[in-house]
Amino acid sequence: MSPAAQQKKNPRQGKAGSTANHGKSAGQASPGSTSSSSGPWLVIGLGNPGDKYAGTRHNIGRMALDEIADRQIPAANFSTNKRANADVAQITQPPLPTLILARPRTFMNLSGGPTKALANFYKVPAERIIVVHDELELDSGHVTLRQGGGDKGHNGLKDISKALGTKDYWRVSCGIGRPPGRMDPAAYVLKPFPRGEAADVAIMCADAADHIERLIRGL
Repeated sequence: MSPAAQQKKNPRQGKAGSTANHGKSAGQASPGSTSSSSGPWLVIGLGNPGDKYAGTRHNIGRMALDEIADRQIPAANFSTNKRANADVAQITQPPLPTLILARPRTFMNLSGGPTKALANFYKVPAERIIVVHDELELDSGHVTLRQGGGDKGHNGLKDISKALGTKDYWRVSCGIGRPPGRMDPAAYVLKPFPRGEAADVAIMCADAADHIERLIRGL
């Protein structure tokens, strides 16, 4: 069971401001514009591999991916795709399109290779790829959905854009806020979420999963 699922007892009782921001970003495409096309969706949960990084701010993308997997009955199980160097789970629920969940087994700044390999293997175009990631420039607990745009200094997004040769994939940005004082952002993202924020983290993962479900449903 994912950390989000374990923490999600009465999740809506988190502190104010921890729920998702559902407003569109400037220039965001309408989710409904993709609903008529066929083929699977590929969802990439960004983070670093290994127990050392589990529960850190940088791994919120992986935690949100686990939330989606845990919503299935029975829960979706991940297996290793050695060629793509990623852990993959496939969800098929007709008439909805197939959903491919993937956690690159590389470190964050090398996420492009596994993403490109999986996109090629499953024949998924960029407009049906969703990347879930942490976002320093977004208030803690807020979640946004947008298609395309800049990487805002995020090395995982930068490597994926380079590997795909385009920025026209979807991003689910999970806000972790700026570090306090003069703390180095690189150190901040590798620190675990405080225990006191457990409920808010669970809400953020649930909101990210909700965004993805609405997008693939064309809502």
